Amino acid sequence: MSFDRPVQRMILILAVSGFASTAAGRSVEPLIGVIARDLASDPRTVALLATAFALPYAFIQPILGPIADALGKERIFPVCLATLTVAMALCALAPTIEILFGLRVLAGAAAGGVIPMSLGMIGDRVAMASRQVAISRFLAAVILGQLAGSSISGLLASLIGWRGVFGLAAALTAGAALGALFGFEKKGQRPPERLSIAEALARYRRVLTNRRARFLYAFVFVDGMTFFALLPYVAPNLEARGEGGPFEAGLVLAAFAIGGLAYSALVSWLLRALGLGWMFVSGGVTAGLAFVGLSLGFGWIVDAVLMVALGLAFYMIHNSYQTQVTEVVPDARASAIAFHAFSFFIGQALGVALFGLGIGALGWTASLIAAAVAALALGLVSAWVLVWGPQPRPR
Repeated sequence: MSFDRPVQRMILILAVSGFASTAAGRSVEPLIGVIARDLASDPRTVALLATAFALPYAFIQPILGPIADALGKERIFPVCLATLTVAMALCALAPTIEILFGLRVLAGAAAGGVIPMSLGMIGDRVAMASRQVAISRFLAAVILGQLAGSSISGLLASLIGWRGVFGLAAALTAGAALGALFGFEKKGQRPPERLSIAEALARYRRVLTNRRARFLYAFVFVDGMTFFALLPYVAPNLEARGEGGPFEAGLVLAAFAIGGLAYSALVSWLLRALGLGWMFVSGGVTAGLAFVGLSLGFGWIVDAVLMVALGLAFYMIHNSYQTQVTEVVPDARASAIAFHAFSFFIGQALGVALFGLGIGALGWTASLIAAAVAALALGLVSAWVLVWGPQPRPR
């Protein structure tokens, strides 16, 4: 499927930005043990750096959505990237774990404007019939950012240290900010509107009274909580099992992103072969089996293979939600997508905390079995509610 030249250029700019922002967010995961030793902190505390990024990413959404709807996504987008650049540069200089946590909060808030606004811009310019393919192409770059953040940061840690990894992430986001500032086509951009709290609240009323939107927000909350809770604990778990350090953890985490790349390559075929309903079901079943396999601890190589399946399953479900939410309230698209991202990252942040508690109370195996049950139920319920069952309509 091909797109006209302005859309291709827009997708390219968004892809570079998505790559940079995602790499900045995910680069911390294989470095948990290294940072913990360097800053004399407990690994389980350092693992919450993922939550420190995810929570502000989530809570900034209800603010950024109306701002983008009023002032224009193309105008706010470079500001978010520039702020992320500054935050990552300062992370590289952080002298204590407390300061690093504060800077990760700033980085998460800034990154909150990148992917949701990208989805909104794609929704503005690409027809619904080809939108899932367009979004999947953008997501390929986001997934490569996950791959770089999860694997290359682990590989680079031994060469340039965790501070060097954060410095490199700052350089990448600076390049993306320049591309976004000068690369968007100015022709056709609507003039900014007056930012009004009353209008922002009216947009959210339209969004939250749409029953399909509410289902999507509930599903993506569970989606984030289920799939991402595991990731910050991969490195500590491998170290505890005596199966490797940042290098092996980086490879296992990279496998999740490889599964996402496989989805991006196969999405057109999957939609033709399965349709949306069976896409949800297949994703839930595949994820459930992958979580069960990971609970058995067969070794990091097997874990990596299972993580490929888990990444494929996640994007089969998540990308379908993303595409659906771009169309639920077209005249408040940025606000609708922002609340979707809010729900996802609140789920992700809560999942990381709950999974840590689950490991302490129930153990690794039982916690992953619970995730398997949640993933399977999510796929089945999503298929029924969004595709096969009586379709929700706005009230």
